[in-house]
Amino acid sequence: MSKDFLPDPQETSTTSPNPEREPVQILVIGSSSGITNIIHSLYAHHFAQISEWSPLMPAPVPGKLMRMLIRYVV
Repeated sequence: MSKDFLPDPQETSTTSPNPEREPVQILVIGSSSGITNIIHSLYAHHFAQISEWSPLMPAPVPGKLMRMLIRYVV
């Protein structure tokens, strides 16, 4: 995986936003097992802790589930 896709700790954060930061939602949509595989892969690449993701919820796509992560960027 290219390091271009890994977060820069100075540009992203999971902490509370301040006026200079914009919340960005990251959605993973698919089956429960597919979502789990992606989230574990992102964790292995130090993208986000597994506990930072929302619980499974219904997706706008019929028959699919989703989990969401919010990051704050400058």
